[in-house]
Formats: sequence, structure tokens, C-alpha cells
Amino acid sequence: MRYLPKSPAEREQMLAEIGVSSIDELFSVIPEEYRLTRDLDVPRQQAESEIIAYFNEEAAKNIIGYASFLGGGAYRHYRPIIIDSLVQRGEFLTSYTPYQAEITQGTLQAIFEFQTMIAELTGMDVANASMYDGSTGAAEAVLMAMRITGRSKAVVARTVHPEYREVLATYLRHRDMATSEVKYEKNGRIDLAELEASVTEETAAVLVQSPNFFGTIEDIPAIAEIAHKKGALLIVSIAEGVSLGIVRPPVEADIVSIEAQSFGVALSYGGPYVGVLATKEKYLRQIPGRLVGQTTDSNGNRGFVLTLSTREQHIRREKATSNICTNQALVALMATIFLTVYGKEGIRELAYHNMAKAAFAAETFKLQSGVKLLFEGAPRFHEFVIDTAEVPALWSQRLLNEKIVGGIELKKWYPELGNATLWCTTEPIKRRDIEAAAKVLAAGLAEG
Repeated sequence: MRYLPKSPAEREQMLAEIGVSSIDELFSVIPEEYRLTRDLDVPRQQAESEIIAYFNEEAAKNIIGYASFLGGGAYRHYRPIIIDSLVQRGEFLTSYTPYQAEITQGTLQAIFEFQTMIAELTGMDVANASMYDGSTGAAEAVLMAMRITGRSKAVVARTVHPEYREVLATYLRHRDMATSEVKYEKNGRIDLAELEASVTEETAAVLVQSPNFFGTIEDIPAIAEIAHKKGALLIVSIAEGVSLGIVRPPVEADIVSIEAQSFGVALSYGGPYVGVLATKEKYLRQIPGRLVGQTTDSNGNRGFVLTLSTREQHIRREKATSNICTNQALVALMATIFLTVYGKEGIRELAYHNMAKAAFAAETFKLQSGVKLLFEGAPRFHEFVIDTAEVPALWSQRLLNEKIVGGIELKKWYPELGNATLWCTTEPIKRRDIEAAAKVLAAGLAEG
């Protein structure tokens, strides 16, 4: 909030309007022992030029010019400049919930277009107007499946993002709902035999991620067959939306949960991001969040309205599908602009570029560095897992010395993988970055 200073004369006028003679009299109702009678211990006031100089100096301390191979649910993609130019317009930046359709047609249309694009990408019938992020979206999808089926258990793949699984555990902690995890096979995919043994007539949902946390693409048709055989719903979580440009959409799923951060949303130190739920039309009434629909006015003109709002502020609390989901309309608008700029062919080319770059990086690391490539034998998108003889902390520091941020250490979540790390390549990564990283990894192997 902007600070607006007041002159002494203005303060006197305000006190006179209130009917008190001084600031001390204004605060006389506060016991004396709780009043601050000294100046605050804060830096002196600064001129505008000094403030700008200060922030420039602080900004210079940020690292720049580093190549980053980090992924794991937060992806660095190029953001067209037009995104910020449009979302910073006052009509979008300062608008609130579009309850009054007659004065919020722009916001409503943007949400409607977002929903339409997500439905096309996922192969689902409908998509909501967004969730907080991918993790809460996956958890809400499980609760949605439990409402639909009336069952109280869920089966979750261990290849689902570890932090998504943590959020799900938090959601279910004080509910009478149990989950079980299914391990992965040597190729990085879910163990189908164990999955079949785990799904019972009490299972409400099977939750998988594809591409999964290891970057491997799951066999969705086979998983869907196992889930549906026992009457369970299949939920597919997608942490990397760009993958849908080239990976077959999970049309066999009943609910699809997406983190759409890759669609033009900056990393921003972890948020805000934008989650989405898409589903079959028959489950429409159980989807949390908001849905914008298209209609015509009395003159036959195209218009948009808030069609469905299943939050407790709109309907009876006991009928609400969620009491914390929200509409990330401004962030969803970024995704809408991104998808509009790229178009169908552009998204396909972007996805292919990312996938090909990961294949090149994985092969380069394997041949030039002598590292072990894990989870071979199954298709993957733009992430892959390597295993090194050295502990990651050693080569990670050598990479940082070369202005390269290496992969994510997996031991925290998957101790059985030892020195394994998850690497990601998106379009900002250059060939020279890949070759430089391979050289550093190879140097460590030679020293060992």
C-alpha cells in the first residue's frame, strides 16, 4: 500500500474533525505502559534518488548469467513480453471476483478462454477457472473423487511429486480417508502389478503423474484399465503443462490436475502459480472452484457469466466442494496469453524442442561424463535422472563455480536412489551449457 504523508496543517485539520486536540489525546484510551514514547529504531528517511540507488545496489547482489538445470515442478520457460504488458492493465490487475457480469465481461471472457484451452489440451470436457497450484489441485481432485464414488481410500503412485503427496497428506490428516503408495519399476514407471493388487472396491481414486517426477511418461491407458475395473476414478496430475504439446493427453482419466506455471508464469521464488482441474462433464457438479460459461443476452449478443461457484461463500457450507480453493484469474490470464501467442503449432514446437534437448543432454552426460542414466526403457519428456559416483554436493559446487546450477538431489525423498539427481532442460538452456556441465561431471569422474 502506498504511504501518503500528511503535513502538520493536515494533521491539525484531521484532529479537529475528530474532535480531539492532539495525538496524545487521540490515543489516551491506550494504557500508558503500552504506548511507545520514543522514536522507532528505523533508518532515517531517504530521498527518492537514494531509495532507487539502494535497490539497484541490492539487485546487483543477485546472481545473473547462470544456466539452471533445475526442474521438479517449477520450470523456466521464455515469457513473451506481451504477457506483462497486458496483465498489468488496470482492468485486469485491480479487478476482483467477477460477480457482476455486466461490468466484468473482459475478465469473464479471459477465464472462459482459459478453460477452453485447458479442456482442449487435456482432452477433457470441462475445466475450472483455476486453483491455487498443482499440489492443491491434485489434493482437491482426490477429495472430488471421494465425493463422487462415496469411497474413502486412494492409491497414489510414489512417482507423484513428493511435495504434492505431502500436501495430499495434509488435506487428509483429519479426515477418515486412507492412502497407500505404489512403488515404481526399473524404468521409472508405476509398478502395474502392485497397482492392480492395491486397487480394491474401497478405492475412490488412483493418483498418478505423467510425466512423473522422474520425467518418465506413464502408460495411462493401462493404469486407467486397472482403476476402472474396480470402479475407481483415475486422476492424472501434470506438473509440466508444456508436455501436452507433444505428449498424448490423458483422455482415459476421469480428472486431470495441471500446474500451468509453465504457460508464461514466472518462477517468482515459488509463486503465485496456477493450478487447474479438468474433468468429464458428468462430474461437473463436483468440481471445486468456479466455472465461467458462455451465453447470449436479450439482443442475441455473445456474453459470459459466472456459471458455477461451489465454494462455501456462495452456497451452504455443508454443500461446498472446497472452502479454500480460489480463482487465480490474473495468473490464469498469463497462461491464456501465453497459449494464444504460441498457438497449437507453437506449443508443439516448444514441447519438441524441450524433449529433444533433454535427450541430447542425457546422452551427452552418459557418453562424455560416464554417469549412469537411470530409468531407461520408457519414454520421457524434458527431465531425466542420473546417478554419479560422487555425492552431488561435490560436483554441484564445481558447477556453481562455472555458473551452472545442477540437478535436484533426490535422496531426501528417495533414499534408495543414493546419489541420483533430477535434471531438466528447457529452451533457455543452450548446447554449450550442456557440454560445460558434462565436462565438469567428467572431471569429477577422472579425479575419482
